[in-house]
Amino acid sequence: MKLQFDAHQDYQLEAIRAVVALFEGQPDASQTAVTRNDALSSLALTETGIANRRVIDDTQWLANLHAVQEAHGIEPSDALAAMTLDDGTPVGGFPNFTVEMETGTGKTYVYLRTVHELSKTYGFKKFVIVVPSVAIREGVLSSLKITREHFQTLYGYERMEFMVYDSGKVNQLRNFALSDAIQILVINIDAFAKDSTEAGALDANSAAGGKARKKGKGNVINQVRETGVKPIEFIQAAHPVVILDEPQNLETDIRKQAIARLHPLCTLRYSATHRNAYNLIYSLDPVRAYELGLVKQIGVDSVIELKDANQAFIEVESFKTGKRSVSAKLSIWVNQASGPAKKSVTVKNGDDLYALSSQREIYRNGFIVNEIDAGEGFVTFANDVRVAVGRPHGALTDAILRMQIEATVRRHFEKASRLHPMGIKVLSVFFIDRVANYRAYAEDGTTAKGKFALWFEEIYAQYQAREAFAGLLTAEATAVHNGYFSQDKRAVSPFETLTGRTNADAEASAFELIMRDKERLLGLDEPLAFIFSHSALREGWDNPNVFQICTLAESSSEIKKRQEIGRGLRLAVNQDGERVRDPAINRLTVIANESYEDFANQLQTEMVEAGVRFQREMVQNERDKVTVRLRKGFETDPQFLALWERIRARTRYSVDYRTDELIAKAAGRIKAKMPAIERPKVALTRAEIAIGTDGVVGKQTGYRTQTVEARYVMPDFVSQVQAKTGLAKSTVAHILMDSSRLNDAVNNPQAFIDHASELINAVKREFLVYGDGSDGSGVKYVKLESTETSAVYEMRRFERDDLMEVFASNVRAVEKREKTLFSHIVIDSNSGPEHAFAQACEDNADVLFYIKLPRWFQIETPVGPYNPDWALAYRNDTMLYFVAETKKTGHGDRVQLDLLRPIEDLRIECGKRHFKNFEQVRFKVVATLEELVG
Repeated sequence: MKLQFDAHQDYQLEAIRAVVALFEGQPDASQTAVTRNDALSSLALTETGIANRRVIDDTQWLANLHAVQEAHGIEPSDALAAMTLDDGTPVGGFPNFTVEMETGTGKTYVYLRTVHELSKTYGFKKFVIVVPSVAIREGVLSSLKITREHFQTLYGYERMEFMVYDSGKVNQLRNFALSDAIQILVINIDAFAKDSTEAGALDANSAAGGKARKKGKGNVINQVRETGVKPIEFIQAAHPVVILDEPQNLETDIRKQAIARLHPLCTLRYSATHRNAYNLIYSLDPVRAYELGLVKQIGVDSVIELKDANQAFIEVESFKTGKRSVSAKLSIWVNQASGPAKKSVTVKNGDDLYALSSQREIYRNGFIVNEIDAGEGFVTFANDVRVAVGRPHGALTDAILRMQIEATVRRHFEKASRLHPMGIKVLSVFFIDRVANYRAYAEDGTTAKGKFALWFEEIYAQYQAREAFAGLLTAEATAVHNGYFSQDKRAVSPFETLTGRTNADAEASAFELIMRDKERLLGLDEPLAFIFSHSALREGWDNPNVFQICTLAESSSEIKKRQEIGRGLRLAVNQDGERVRDPAINRLTVIANESYEDFANQLQTEMVEAGVRFQREMVQNERDKVTVRLRKGFETDPQFLALWERIRARTRYSVDYRTDELIAKAAGRIKAKMPAIERPKVALTRAEIAIGTDGVVGKQTGYRTQTVEARYVMPDFVSQVQAKTGLAKSTVAHILMDSSRLNDAVNNPQAFIDHASELINAVKREFLVYGDGSDGSGVKYVKLESTETSAVYEMRRFERDDLMEVFASNVRAVEKREKTLFSHIVIDSNSGPEHAFAQACEDNADVLFYIKLPRWFQIETPVGPYNPDWALAYRNDTMLYFVAETKKTGHGDRVQLDLLRPIEDLRIECGKRHFKNFEQVRFKVVATLEELVG
């Protein structure tokens, strides 16, 4: 197959025109010849060959820059910005121009076509493309090859030559300098950044210069040859237009100095994630790219462990070394009031995880820190358990990793069954954190398949054998997956035995196919469809038909989300090499070991950090606050004083119930209401990720679980439930025995403890408030004696809320200030009833005074403090004083308490019993003022 290119993509043409317009005023190509007349040509003849020549001055260049920026709605630059070192020192006397293009939108195509356009328009001939890595270099070379015919057709078959710098063939640089054809040199930054011989190029006192000299011998390109010339001088004399591919990876001082030594006419910087956007001239951000349908839509298959707190989970997060001590930060299960939760703890030698976990039973036996080795990255415990960075102990790691591979293979087969008949090959990419998990290397150079390769082949064979996929992918499992790693240069490929090829042949074949031969890889007749990579493919490499990306990491992946999805964002192509633009086809699935919500949130965070502005983010950042002011003289207002005098007294409560009734009801609740306790599971959630002006949002589209087999040490059930409920051990023991559910505990001990404790606490709360049903049981309130400390709520505490700043969405301005205390009523921004109630109080002439009770007006209850909503004085035939709780309605205006959270319902009941001690005050739960006073 042969890739086809669309020469009429508006967004790409805009980026190309933006660069061309920067040189407005240069002699056009029809006037350009090799001449020494500075005013008439964009080329010059030098002692070493032909060079680009700038005719326009800095003033004209800056004016052109401003015109381009204005045309694209970009804030104008103050000057022709140069690169700066870390200390702020400018480097190089040439300007830098930035083009921002979202990954997958054809950045490489754009800058290669820009080369041709600059030659066609002004006659420039010398171009250098600087890359930070081998993967990006190979991607550029591949693009140069497959676009060559396309560009020749577009630009009248103008002569164009490209080469990759090879330190063993430095004489090729002479042709770069002498030729009058378009010359494109692709060079890795590391091939010329090391220059210990050119003292004049590096400040003798600079950190960059010092680092370069310490490394000793410079690059070949910077060394004087037998001819008396350094090879780099051929480039310098040509004053090339230097294109920086992924310049955020070229930002060290040494690399900036190296780029300056090329003596560029200017630099053109292309990336989706710039660190420094010098003189930005064009921006295609991710939001615009997604909205225009220029890249694939994104879905996430989330594979996560459903809470399994039965294992002694330990993950090493980091180390801290001091002069005399070393410590480690670990993530472990810690007992909380709401159940065990993963928390970070800092440990040193001798620390006991049993104590640090608030006595989690699973850490009782020997989890005492015995050794912390920050250099090697591990912590050893007294029971000989060793936990290394990136390899958690006690997690369902293998189960999750295997399920990720299965989810990827399943998606691959599903998409292939639909897309292969349409001539669209499906590719899947796995990023792995440890090469040994896929391919193990022995000292003698032989290799063996790691667990990922073995799991993959087993899972692939299972799906290949399914009736639904019969005849779809016919190649053997061993032929459809491969990877290329740096270790392969010294090893015998594990696939050699299948092909009969030599080690060198196998290496070359894998490298050529994955890194260079994109068109062959896209062919349906090429069996390779699953690619494993450690780091080589994470930046700079992509393929339009990557439909699945799976990151297999034994801990949470630290790969940037934009970097992760970037390998598969490009729109797919068919067997005719034509781009397919159907959004139903162009869907990239990321198989992640985190929730889709976390994935979406992290993706949005990265975009915001990169300068992308979302409307939702802007609204949050620009919300105005208002100052809430207390009315002066409130303490003498007779209406307020009359109301406050009637509600200000505090109370104390007591509780009465029968333990045998509690045991019976709690045991019955567990027996009837506790869900079936199942074995631990790994969950696979499918979700679509939407990117738009409002942000990055995930929407769940599917869900399934898989049971994991595990063996547990049985904990002390009575002690752990007793710790969570506060009941006597004998009471807990009777409840558990009488529930007839203890057999469930063996499936998942911690789940049983959590569910049983939750149900017992719910019954206990009900008994504390309502009692056991007998007369006089439940919670009772009595007023505190006036002589007791804090017998009343202190009125002066209102003064502490004066000048309080609150978000405008959380307040309602008061018009009739004489009817309440503050200039604004603080309310829940999401509560319609509170808004309506406040408005009704202000409008109703019979409401003489009302206040939104402050947070510190709390009634103590057995189930936590209760803060009523409102207090008001109402004039009817007689004066009435109310305390009101406003809640949403169920049907019509009738409040349904079953809509309230159970604990809130119990607290409201306590509020009712509290106010029964106040003869002139009526307490009601209502939705409207009319319901309160009616």
